[in-house]
Amino acid sequence: MLEGIATNLLNDPAVAGIVINARDVSDRRQAELALRERDEQLRQAQKMEAMGLLAGGIAHDFNNLLTVINGYADFLVNILEPDGPRRGYAEDIRDAGEQAARLTQQLLVFSRKQMLNPAVVNVNDVVRETDRMLRRMIGEDIELVCRLDPSIGPVEADRNQLQQVLMNLAVNARDAMPRGGRLTIETSESESDSYGAGPSVTIAVTDTGEGMDEETQQRIFDPFFTTKGAGKGTGLGLSTVYGIVSQSGGSIVVQSRKGEGSTFLIHLPRSNRIVEAPASDAIASDVGGHETILVVEDQADVRSFACRSLMTFGYRVLEASSAEDALRIAARDGDSINLLLTDVVMPGMNGVELSKQLRAQYPHIKVIYASGYADSVMLRHGVSDTGAAFVPKPYGLSALAKKVREVLDREGAAANP
Repeated sequence: MLEGIATNLLNDPAVAGIVINARDVSDRRQAELALRERDEQLRQAQKMEAMGLLAGGIAHDFNNLLTVINGYADFLVNILEPDGPRRGYAEDIRDAGEQAARLTQQLLVFSRKQMLNPAVVNVNDVVRETDRMLRRMIGEDIELVCRLDPSIGPVEADRNQLQQVLMNLAVNARDAMPRGGRLTIETSESESDSYGAGPSVTIAVTDTGEGMDEETQQRIFDPFFTTKGAGKGTGLGLSTVYGIVSQSGGSIVVQSRKGEGSTFLIHLPRSNRIVEAPASDAIASDVGGHETILVVEDQADVRSFACRSLMTFGYRVLEASSAEDALRIAARDGDSINLLLTDVVMPGMNGVELSKQLRAQYPHIKVIYASGYADSVMLRHGVSDTGAAFVPKPYGLSALAKKVREVLDREGAAANP
C-alpha cells in the first residue's frame, strides 16, 4: 500500500511541475489493523468480564430459587404414586428445574474457571443422558442420529462438562443448518488418537450444514471468533468446548468443507479404571442418621428446605439465619453439633470465616459449604483451601442427603479450614 503527497510547483521555474512523494506504508497499515483488532478483543473481554460479574450475582439468586423448586419437586416425586398423573407433573417440574440449572451453568462457563469433578465414565452413557435435551435444543427440523459403539472403554472426565461439550456442539450444528438437516453423534475407540498419544475414545459430532472454508477452520476455536451475524453469537461456544476437552486431557479437531457439513472429533484418553455408577435420583435408604446438624443460610426459603430435608432423614437440625446467629447457637450446643452446613456468601461474616471460628473451639465439627455463586467467587472466599466438602446450589433432596452422610462417615474430623 502506498501513501502519496502531491506538491504543486508549477510556478517554480526550477521545477515547473507537480512533485509527488510516495512511500510504502503496508507495514504501518497492517500494524494499525492489528492494533484495532486487539482493541476490539479487549473491549469484548471487558464486556464479557462485566457480564461474568453480573452473571455471578444473578446465578446466586437464581440458584437459590432453583434449590427450593427442584428440592420440593424431589419431595413430591418421592411421595406420590409412581403411576399417578400427579407424579408425572412433579417429574416435569423437576426436569424443567434441572434444565434451568444447566442453563445457569452454561451462562457461568463463559466467565469462570470451573472446579473439575472428574469421574470414570462411559461416554455412551453421557450421550444417552443428554439425548433428550439435545433433541429439544436442535428443533424438530433436524434429525438426531446416535451411533454408539458398545465396546468402547471408559474415560476420566467431568460428566457435566462432557454434557456441556455436546450441547455447545449441537447448538453450533443447529445454527449451521438453518433449513434443517441431520446431526450425528458417533462413538468409537482406537489404539491411538490423532496425535499418536495412546488408546483413546472418540466422539464424532457431524452435521450436514453449510460447512467451513480453511480460513474459518483455522480460527474456529479462537475466543470471540464467530461467523454469525451481529447479536447472534458470542464466539465463545467452541472455545469453551476446546477448553473443556483440553482440561480433560483430550484433543479436538474439525474436518469440514464448504457446503458439505462439518465433523468435530473429540479424542479422550481411555482409562483402565472401572466406570463409576452415575448418581441416582432415587434416594438411598442408608443416607439418614441421628446426628446434629447446624444449618446456616440467610435465605429463609432455602434454609427451610434444607432443614426439612435433613429432618426427613432423621437428623436433629439447628438452624441459623446468619453466622452471628450460628455462633450464639454453638455457644449453647457446640459439643453436640456433628456437622456444619453453611452458605458461603452471606451478609456480615461469610461461611468460611464462620467455620474457622467454630472449629477453633469445636474441632470435631465437620463442614459442608453450599453456594450458588460462580467458582471464581468461591475461590475468593477461600473455599478451595479449606479441605471441607462442597455442595453446589441448586441441590436436590438426594444430593444433599448423600453429601451429608458421606461427610459424617469420614474417619476423623474435617480438614482444618
